[in-house]
Amino acid sequence: MPSVANPATTQTTSSVEQLINANYPLFIGAFNQLSSEVTREIYTDDASYLSESQNKEIYYGRDSIVAIYQKFFDKIRKKKASIDIDFRVTKRKIWGNGAIDTGYYLVRFYPAQETGEPVSEFAGKFAIGTEKVSATQWKVNLDTSNRAEPSYYLNAKPVPNLYYGRQFSPLPSDKKFP
Repeated sequence: MPSVANPATTQTTSSVEQLINANYPLFIGAFNQLSSEVTREIYTDDASYLSESQNKEIYYGRDSIVAIYQKFFDKIRKKKASIDIDFRVTKRKIWGNGAIDTGYYLVRFYPAQETGEPVSEFAGKFAIGTEKVSATQWKVNLDTSNRAEPSYYLNAKPVPNLYYGRQFSPLPSDKKFP
């Protein structure tokens, strides 16, 4: 509810939701463009990234996280392939200047045409912590995920005011990464 003394000083819940939701199209753009520099705009300086891999450490700091994306995107680029990602946020908890989103993601891998390989996909569940860094921006300060069946993403229901990406249609079951 806006302040009586200065109506512009207090943000509504829906505007906070929109500011937090704005990070998801940035992630999508980074993946579509294979641009780790786009991810630099998403994370706080002191962000933490907990990889889904059991043989990886926790990465601390935006520069370390950007380097992870750079390495991943370089692998895709080397294969002359492209990728797409999408998110469905199923729950958000906001308190003060912080928030935690949980939900599902789906990644589609498009191999180079000359390989003759079909499109494939993998999916997972995530928890993303964000913090308010200015009146107009919330950035990611914690990012963690692990794998899940694509059906969880595909069957996730929209929740009012939470990011609910595009409508990827299911791939045949033989087109999914193990």
